[in-house]
Order: sequence, then C-alpha cells, then structure tokens
Amino acid sequence: MINRLAASPVKHPSAALLCVQILGILLYPLMEDTSAERALFGVIGLLVLGAALYVVKRGPWLTGFGVVLALPVVVLSIWLAFDFDPRRMVLMAALEAVFYFYAAGSLIAYMFEDDVASVDELFAAGATFTLLAWAFAYAYVVCQTLLPGSFGALVAPGNPRTWMELLFLSFTTLSGVGLGDIVPLLPMARALVMIEEFTGVMYLALVVSRLVGLSVTTRTARGKQGTDREFPEGGPG
Repeated sequence: MINRLAASPVKHPSAALLCVQILGILLYPLMEDTSAERALFGVIGLLVLGAALYVVKRGPWLTGFGVVLALPVVVLSIWLAFDFDPRRMVLMAALEAVFYFYAAGSLIAYMFEDDVASVDELFAAGATFTLLAWAFAYAYVVCQTLLPGSFGALVAPGNPRTWMELLFLSFTTLSGVGLGDIVPLLPMARALVMIEEFTGVMYLALVVSRLVGLSVTTRTARGKQGTDREFPEGGPG
C-alpha cells in the first residue's frame, strides 16, 4: 500500500525539501573552490538527498530503491570531499542524476494520486521543479566530463563550465527563460537541452496546470458549501 505523505509527522515535507533546495542555490556559489568548500558542498548535497528521500518514501520497495540509489552518492560525496578525482566525480554525478529523476517522478506520482490539491502538493510542485533542474544539471556534468567542450559561455568560453553555471543553465532551460549566456555546443549537449526544454513545457502543461485547476475547483466547491449552509432552503428569500 502506498503511504500518503499527509500521514507524516511533518505537516508539509515537500516544503522542507523545497527550502533545502533553495538554500543550496544560495550557498553553492560560496563552496566551489577549495577542498574544505567541496566538503561543505557535499554536506549540503547530503541534506538535499536526505530531504528528498524523506519526501519520496512511498512504500517499502520504492523506499528501498531510493536508499540503494542514494547510498553510493553519500559514500562518493564524502570520498570526494577528501580526495577529489574526476572519474569518481562523473560516477557520482551520474548516480545523482538518476536519483533526482527518481525523486521527481515520485513527487509527480504523489501529486497525481488524488483529485484534491493539498497545500503540501502545491509545495511539491515547486520541489519537483528544483529536483528536475538538479537532475539535468548533473546530466550536464556527465556530458561535459565525457565530452569536453560540450558547453560554451560568454566568459572564458574555452573553460569547462562550473557546477553553478550548469545549474543555472538547467534552471533557465527548464523554466523556458533561456538567457543564452551559457550554450550547448556539441550534439549530445544540445540533445540534453532539448529534452529538458520539452520536460519543462510538459511539466507546466500537465502537472502545474492540473494543480491550479484542482485548487480553483476546491475553492469553488468550498464556497458553494458555505452558501448552502448559510441558505439551507436554497436562497435568502
């Protein structure tokens, strides 16, 4: 049986996940250069992973699958904090991409389970967006590592793009903003960007629009119930 998040001791777990993701965005720019900063960077990543694991628990089998995906990432994050290696980095990025796609899919399934838009499901819409952005950013890391020169930029165009640059590219692509200062250059990089663009459009069209529609329907139904209670005979006269 699928466990509903509403039964959790935490009233809005999706809100907690969203806050952790936003905190990561604000702190990541401060943590990209030295080994100590990479260690802190890894800690933030672990917090995000822990929050995501908590939110997406949906039964013993799926929870176990999420743990299996996350444990190697935890080990590699700690290892890389003390002994950075590009090969382990690309492996960790690939695993994190898979995990974040899994987490995003689980939250989407959670939002589609019923015909009521709860407050936590509204937070889940934002959290899912950030999970998808993280997943594609890690996919870009893998692409750039395996295919050097995959992405260019207006500043230092010949250098590999940093994590924040790739995360920025992911957010602008997924949201449809497309600011254009970081661009895919190689065919595989462009393919990934096109898939993310398609994902962003479909997410807004199918998931967000559904939640908005359910919210309007719920408010309308509540208003009608209030009117019926006030005028039980069917009208004021």
